[in-house]
Amino acid sequence: MVNLGKWTSIIVSIVINIYLACGTEVLTNNWLVELDGEGGIDAAKAVAKRTGFNFVSPMLGSQREFHFTHSAVPHIRSRRSIIHTRKLKAHPMVKRAIQQTGFRRAKRGFQPKIRGVPVSEIRLKDPESAKLLDYSKSYSYAEPQDPLFQKEWYLKNVGQSGGKPGLDLNVEIAWAMGYTGKDVTTAIMDDGIDYLHEDLKNNYNAKASYDFSSNDPYPYPRYTDTWFNSHGTRCAGEVAAARDNNVCGVGVAYNSKVAGLRMLDQPFMTDLIEANAMSHMPNDIDIYSASWGPTDDGKTVDGPRNMTMRAIVKGVNEGRHGKGNIYVWASGDGGADDDCNCDGYAASMWTVSINSATNDGQTAGYDESCSSTLASTFSNGKSTLRDAGVATTDLYNNCTTTHSGTSAAAPEAAGVYALAIEANRELTWRDVQHITVLSSKRNRLFDPYLKHHWKFNGAGLQFNHLFGYGVMDAGAMVDLSRKWKPLPERFHCTAGSVTEKMQFGTNQPIQMHIDTDACSGKSNEVNYLEHVQAFVTVKSTYRGNIVMFITSPMNTTSMILSQRPNDDDHKNGFTRWPFMTTHTWAENARGRWKLQITLAEGKNNAVDTGSFFEWTLILHGTKTAPYDNQVSDEENHNKLFKVKRLHETLKA
Repeated sequence: MVNLGKWTSIIVSIVINIYLACGTEVLTNNWLVELDGEGGIDAAKAVAKRTGFNFVSPMLGSQREFHFTHSAVPHIRSRRSIIHTRKLKAHPMVKRAIQQTGFRRAKRGFQPKIRGVPVSEIRLKDPESAKLLDYSKSYSYAEPQDPLFQKEWYLKNVGQSGGKPGLDLNVEIAWAMGYTGKDVTTAIMDDGIDYLHEDLKNNYNAKASYDFSSNDPYPYPRYTDTWFNSHGTRCAGEVAAARDNNVCGVGVAYNSKVAGLRMLDQPFMTDLIEANAMSHMPNDIDIYSASWGPTDDGKTVDGPRNMTMRAIVKGVNEGRHGKGNIYVWASGDGGADDDCNCDGYAASMWTVSINSATNDGQTAGYDESCSSTLASTFSNGKSTLRDAGVATTDLYNNCTTTHSGTSAAAPEAAGVYALAIEANRELTWRDVQHITVLSSKRNRLFDPYLKHHWKFNGAGLQFNHLFGYGVMDAGAMVDLSRKWKPLPERFHCTAGSVTEKMQFGTNQPIQMHIDTDACSGKSNEVNYLEHVQAFVTVKSTYRGNIVMFITSPMNTTSMILSQRPNDDDHKNGFTRWPFMTTHTWAENARGRWKLQITLAEGKNNAVDTGSFFEWTLILHGTKTAPYDNQVSDEENHNKLFKVKRLHETLKA
C-alpha cells in the first residue's frame, strides 16, 4: 500500500524548497486578522464564518487580533490569494488582513537515520549500590541508579569516553542541596514529545502542552522512517527524565515538568505559529526551550517576525505573573563559517543564547560563535564512541546515547534554570541572566584553534567569544539563586548615531565613534551595563566578508560580526540589524564607543568594496549598582565579590 501521507509530505517539502531556493515568496493558507474594535472571540468567529474562513485562535491573548485559515487555499503557493484577502477586508469589522508567508526553521544538531538503543538493551540487571558522596558542606547524597547515568558525562564527568573529570554541569551539588526542579515547567518547542515514554510520562505537563501543527492538545511526534521527529523527545529527556526508575538516564531537573509545544513538524513556519507557541500559557510555563532557528548555512540572516517578537517581549514582561518567562536558545550549528549574531533569535537580549562544549572542553566543530552567547553547556564529545554523545530519552520508549549539536545544549541549560527557579521562585528573567553570568565557570574550556582566547572585561568578568561567560554550574547557580535579592530597575538609553555614508574595502577598515554620557541626569540613565546593541546598516559586494568590532569605553572589544565565507549576498546587506554583545556586562557605559568595519579577504582573494550608512548604539542596564543588595562570598562566588567591589570603587 502506498503511504500517501509520506509522499505528500515529501512533495510539499520539495516544492517549498524550490520556492525558497529561487527566492520566490511562499504564501500559506494562514491569515492574521485584526478587528476594528474589541469584539473578542465571538465576533472573530462570526467574521470567519461569514467570510468562509476557519477561526483558529486569538493572538497573544488579544481581543482584536486573530489567526484564521482557509480550507480552499493550498498550504503553500507562490501567489497571494488576493480574492480571499479582499473578502476579509470588505467585512465592516475587519481593520486589516494579512496572508502569512512561510519560511524555513531548522532543528539544530539532528543526525537522521541514527536510531536510539532499545530500552531492553540498556537496562541494568544488577544495579550497583548507591554511592554516598562526601561534600564539604555535609550534604548527604545518593547517586542515581538509572542505567544510562554512568554515560551521562555532562551530569557527572569522571573521564568516561575520553572526557576530563569534573568538566560537567555540577548538578550533583544542586541535587544534594535538595533542588530537583519540583513544580517548575519547561516547554519544549519542537516536533513533539513522546509523552507515553516511561521516563517522561510522570513528568509530562499535559495541561500546558499543545500541537500547533495540528491544532489539538496532543503534541505526539509524527512517525517517519528515519525517526526525524525524535528531536523534541530527546530534548525533553535531558530536562526531566525520571530518576531511579530503571529506564534510560536522569534529567538535569528530574522532578520538574515538561510541556510539549509541537510546531516544527511542517515544511514551513509562519509568524503566527511561532508567536502562538512562544506565548502559550505563560503563567503555567516557566521556561521555553528552543533547539532550532534559521537555516545554519552560513549565509542566512533572519530572525523573529513582528508577532513572534511581540510574543517574546510580552513573555519577558508579563509571563510568570510578571516575573518574566525564560527563553533558552541553541546558538546554532553553522560552525566556524557562521555567526549566531545573524540569527535574530539567539542574538536577542530577551533570550539566553547557549553554546556547547565537548566532554574534554573544546568547542565542537559545528559550534557557531558570537558576542551574544551568554554561557555554554555540553553536547557530544570528541570521542568516536557512541556513548560520547548526549544520553537521553528517544521515541517509542527507547533511549539514545547519540543526541548532539547545540540542540542538546539548550535543554541542559533549561534544566539548570528549573533548579534555580525552584531555589527562588521570585527570580525574574533578568535575575536569571545575571546569575548565569556570575555563576558560570571557565573550568577547562578552550579553543583548540587558538583563535578565541579568554579575556577579562572592564568589570573583571572573564569571557570567551565561543563560550560566553563559561560553562553553567548548577551548584553555584542554585546557591546564588536562593539568596538572591531583587535587581534595580532596567533602563535603555540611545547613546547616539552615526549616519555619514562611508566606503570601505578589503583590509581597508573604517572606524567611527560615539561619545556618550549614557543619558546622565535623565530618567533612563544607564551606568551599569547588561546588553549592548549596535543597529547597523551596511552592504558590500560580498556580505560574508564583512567583519565588525565594537569597543567599549572600558576597552573591551567584541567581534559583533565574524567572516561568513558562504554568504555571497551583494544586494541586501544588513538594514538596521541589531548586533548584540554581552561582553561588556557590568561595565560603566559612559565614554567613547568605537565601531570598526572591514572586509576580510575572500576565498578567491577578490577585492570587495562596501558602503556604511548608519550605526545607532543602544545601551541597556541600570542606573544604580546592580549588586549592592547581594550577599557576596569571595570563596564561593568570587565573580560577584569582584564586580561588587569594583562598582563600589567606581561610585567612590
